[in-house]
Amino acid sequence: MAVDVYLNFNGNCREAVEFYAEVFGTEKPQMMTFGETPPSPEFVMPEEAKNLVMHTRLNIEGSNVMFSDVFPGMPFIEGNNISLAFVSQDLEKVKTVFAKLAEGGTVKMELQETFWTKCYGSLKDRFGIEWQFNHDNGETFM
Repeated sequence: MAVDVYLNFNGNCREAVEFYAEVFGTEKPQMMTFGETPPSPEFVMPEEAKNLVMHTRLNIEGSNVMFSDVFPGMPFIEGNNISLAFVSQDLEKVKTVFAKLAEGGTVKMELQETFWTKCYGSLKDRFGIEWQFNHDNGETFM
């Protein structure tokens, strides 16, 4: 599997993705909003987050480029809104690479089960690069 780029936006993700889809002549992207996520009894979704894009992607000339809006209240710095996504069907590889990149870095979210995968996490490595990790179990999530 490839390492993919992940771009974050500050409320204008939908506009950006639709623009890039037109520019590069891709299929119309499927988008999941924060409001479409399964409800959690421990968390009430703020109204301003419901229509923001949680996840979408485009295939641009064979490269996956993924996009989302930052959740309200999360830090956003234009120009620093890029991370690399390590996606693998090999769960042990995800865990090994995560552990190695975490050395000297800062774990933002420990590897854990989410509603879309059995194993997801994120960190900033010792060189300041943002990474996301996702176990691909073969099921399609956009």
